[in-house]
Amino acid sequence: MSRSRITVVLSQAPGKHPAKRSLEESIVAALIMEPDLEVSVVPNLYDLGPDHTGRLFLGSVKGDMVVLSWLYPRAAFWLLDRDGIKGQFGETQLKPPSDDDDAEAENDTPVDRPEPIGPTGEIPDRHIYTLDLRDSNKYEAFVAEIRRIAKECSDRREAKAREKAVNSPAILQLGLSLNKPEPEPLAAFTPEALLAPAGRRWYPVIDYSRCTNCLECLDFCLFGVYGVDSLERIITENQDQCKKGCPACSRVCPQQAIIFPEYKSPAIAGAETGAVGGLKIDLSRLFGGDVGDALSAAVQERDRELVNDGRSAVGATIGIPKRQESQPQRAKDDLDKLVDDLDNLGL
Repeated sequence: MSRSRITVVLSQAPGKHPAKRSLEESIVAALIMEPDLEVSVVPNLYDLGPDHTGRLFLGSVKGDMVVLSWLYPRAAFWLLDRDGIKGQFGETQLKPPSDDDDAEAENDTPVDRPEPIGPTGEIPDRHIYTLDLRDSNKYEAFVAEIRRIAKECSDRREAKAREKAVNSPAILQLGLSLNKPEPEPLAAFTPEALLAPAGRRWYPVIDYSRCTNCLECLDFCLFGVYGVDSLERIITENQDQCKKGCPACSRVCPQQAIIFPEYKSPAIAGAETGAVGGLKIDLSRLFGGDVGDALSAAVQERDRELVNDGRSAVGATIGIPKRQESQPQRAKDDLDKLVDDLDNLGL
């Protein structure tokens, strides 16, 4: 696999939805004819286990890469990162139409975030672009964007080569070849092996560009999912112990750094959101609730899974985020008084 060609990987949607399959097939059929692209198809990215051929193939790619999936771009990028498939985040220009107005609103109200801890390990000198297949129902839009990305990557490689030639002129050494030996070819990955069925999975993905290592998720989760590495950085240590459908730890994260890529709420699934308000539960739309709404939902979700596990519910007695404990008691507003009146009525 040549580093001068960009690798395009399409991650299929789980299930056999005909419209989704049709879009996937149209994109692959168009791209496979492009001379500067290497195109492969793998099952749902989120479901790939460490020994799945699709995961091994992704890990073998050394150059620039485009990954198309049915996940938000941020979720897909950090999902790859957690699997050791690292690179620079590639900016894309294909956005859903509704994002234009949202982007303007976000630019008007910038959000201050604490300094994140950032990804671990060495980041290769390559870019990974992640495209959300929900951003358009026309395959031509994705083909055009990938062609643009391929041109961008080619221009970047050429610019680096020119810079290297200027700064490091070749030195002739008698008896030695100036050409580096060709790297050994990678093992072949057959389409059948790449598309081997993958079992459905459920686990959190940490966005280290937001995570501040506050460890609130570690304190809140009582199922042993989280741990810390040798540098005392938060990691998902036992992901298979995560309870399917439960996103409670994501709700208590102050920086929205914990992603469940297939959850129904966009903020938890990895959409680009600016404020913690994106995590409010439905009642907040009626009553204008605050972050406490998300915390209450998280406590209820955790208790439900504890009971399903044969354990006792703990309510808000364990693992409540420190930022909630330290907040001063505010004066009761009209909503608080209404809730108190309802409590007094025994409703």
